[in-house]
Amino acid sequence: MSDQTISYIRQEHILDEQVLQEVLEEQQSSGQSLINILRQKNLVDEDQLTRIIAAANKIEFINLAPEMVEPIAAHMVTYEMASHNNIIPVKKQGNNLLVAMSSPLNLAVMDHIAIRTGCRVVPLAATPSAIKQAIMYHFSVQNVTRQAIASMRFSKGVDKDQKKDAVMESKALRVADDPITKLVSLIITGAIDARASDIHIEPHEPDIRVRYRIDGLLRDAIDVPSSAQKEVTSHIKILADMDISERRLPQDGHISLQHEGRDYDLRISSLPSIGGEKIVIRILDKSTNRWSLDEIVTSADDNKKFKLLLENPYGILLLTGPTGSGKTTTLYSALQLLNTPDKNIVTVEDPVEYRLEGITQVQVKPAAGMSFASALRSILRQDPDIILVGEIRDAETAEIAVSAALTGHLVLSTLHTNDAAGAISRLINLGIAPFLAASALLGAIAQRLVRTVCPKCKASYSPSSEELEQLFGRGRHDTQVQLQRSQGCNSCYHTGYRGRRAIYEVLCVSAAVRKLIVDGADDDTIKHQAVTEGMKTLRESALEQVLNGTTTLEELLRVVDVRTK
Repeated sequence: MSDQTISYIRQEHILDEQVLQEVLEEQQSSGQSLINILRQKNLVDEDQLTRIIAAANKIEFINLAPEMVEPIAAHMVTYEMASHNNIIPVKKQGNNLLVAMSSPLNLAVMDHIAIRTGCRVVPLAATPSAIKQAIMYHFSVQNVTRQAIASMRFSKGVDKDQKKDAVMESKALRVADDPITKLVSLIITGAIDARASDIHIEPHEPDIRVRYRIDGLLRDAIDVPSSAQKEVTSHIKILADMDISERRLPQDGHISLQHEGRDYDLRISSLPSIGGEKIVIRILDKSTNRWSLDEIVTSADDNKKFKLLLENPYGILLLTGPTGSGKTTTLYSALQLLNTPDKNIVTVEDPVEYRLEGITQVQVKPAAGMSFASALRSILRQDPDIILVGEIRDAETAEIAVSAALTGHLVLSTLHTNDAAGAISRLINLGIAPFLAASALLGAIAQRLVRTVCPKCKASYSPSSEELEQLFGRGRHDTQVQLQRSQGCNSCYHTGYRGRRAIYEVLCVSAAVRKLIVDGADDDTIKHQAVTEGMKTLRESALEQVLNGTTTLEELLRVVDVRTK
């Protein structure tokens, strides 16, 4: 084996002769295999290592492409088996199953495949990246759904009781032989793999449209024949312990599941519409139960200001921004920072999305008479140090929150306004006297989420004069500026973006700002004073992210109007 390995390394010029001799000397002195030494010393990459192993063991190496894989052969194993072991069956020849493997000497995996398929496994060596690409293609939601839909057409004669049994047995989203069970499981696991936050299943003609919300934007995933609508909806409602016979009223439910070793909580919402029930599934990763303020507020200046505001023993701190701008995540990260054994922290939320250890969380229940205001009154009798109010929606809640802040409690909450200064006028519009707002308010923080450039396919470029004008205004043409953009790749689903980052506008209520609030100054005057004192606006935070290559100018124009001061 060693002679064949050495011959192949020399033939392909993988290592220069001096390095090869050093490796051979170490092999003789240590007794280790040549492959192990190459792997430990990182002298070759994964692709080269696979080729070397194949040559040394006389295993055929193939330049695998998705179209080389027969779909029927690929699905002789499960997605979980293929993904976990980085293997994919390529072709079935008689009783032989040709399987592309990144570790073609793994006998345990070969035995597992043989037991599952009843075939004799013939290993083929392929690079890890090529196998992953083939798995992504053949086990994508779109491709597997086509097969499930085809199966549905052939299974119209299946006994309804058998279908019901298959549904009931799939509470953990196991992929059963029943096409509906398999289809729903694939829609949900496909969304998790795509990093989606929500799944929208919408009744249309002639197909049901399934869309995923990824990085804040909805994307088409698959279309399912409308003939399967009732079965898909009923299956999801059974999994979520909802009433399948009630189709006239909205319902809520939830599903707990495990996928790839992580726990997920799915919040299900059904809404009757003209074409049938629309289902929206919110995906919550229960493994993400800790947030770090340092990871979320990445700007050093904003981070410092945020922590200084949180050091106050009492007062109210408001986060503002549109729905889906990450306010709850930021508040949770603040609570994690404040969560120490000597503090009694209570939250009132609608809904409670994540469980925070060591913190008492209260769910708003309007139907039972528990609103934000009534829950807040009860919380104040529980001797709290810190209170989080999910949202200040009305005058009563605002009044109790401000009163709590003035009587020695640190209150964190959210409002829907366009910028930080707007939170002050919004509070006053809710009926809070200006002098009370000035006394209670510690600060207001505006927040947005911007998509970050995909690291796999990003490239720098020189901006045009129009782009420079959008960045800096007229009169500046800095030819040294380099921006980033992406062409799109498999890693980012050809969008050019992967992940999101928060940008902030942190307004600290100073003595001068407090006086302006008492005097009834408008938003622009308060904002101007805050900027004079060093506040970085959303526009400036946005430009900072563009110039350091985190995101693109197009994304910032979508989220923040950078053309206005």
